[in-house]
Amino acid sequence: MRLDPITGWCDDARHCPSPNCNDRPLAEVSLLVIHNISLPPAQFGTGKVQAFFQNRLDCTEHPYFAGIADLRVSAHFLIERDGVVTQFVSCHQRAWHAGVSCFEGREGCNDFSLGIELEGTDDQPFTDAQYQALVGLTRQIQAVFPAVTVARICGHSDIAPTRKTDPGPCFDWSRYRAALLNQEVAQ
Repeated sequence: MRLDPITGWCDDARHCPSPNCNDRPLAEVSLLVIHNISLPPAQFGTGKVQAFFQNRLDCTEHPYFAGIADLRVSAHFLIERDGVVTQFVSCHQRAWHAGVSCFEGREGCNDFSLGIELEGTDDQPFTDAQYQALVGLTRQIQAVFPAVTVARICGHSDIAPTRKTDPGPCFDWSRYRAALLNQEVAQ
């Protein structure tokens, strides 16, 4: 996988453009936010996340969908359980993933961050394929946006602790960070 520094799109990711984005203010991308999502909750491989991020979710298909029908959200990327990466928004644009948020005293994290959704829940382990894809994608992001250091990668729960719990206690931060640091040492 290669992130094109000119377009902000990954060459080998599925492209599923979302209308839920806008121009990023003049701000350097310096934060990576890890999320989790599944639609309906705890159901995987349904294609509903993609529909949701494109405002195409049929809210009559599941009772849960009625509560999110009016939301307009997106992330830059989704990594499914099998490791497949889908991109919704160019990394040069602002995706609407963080909401009301603050990192190191700076509010409005969408302005300076990228968002990666992992298909999953707070209470189920993520797959080896997801970690492998996440590490590879993160390395591509760091190559194009060097301000995104390991210290500037966080969970949605870190920037919106009163609202969010993702990626949750089943996300193995040690495994993820160790894989990134091993690569940094090897370079």
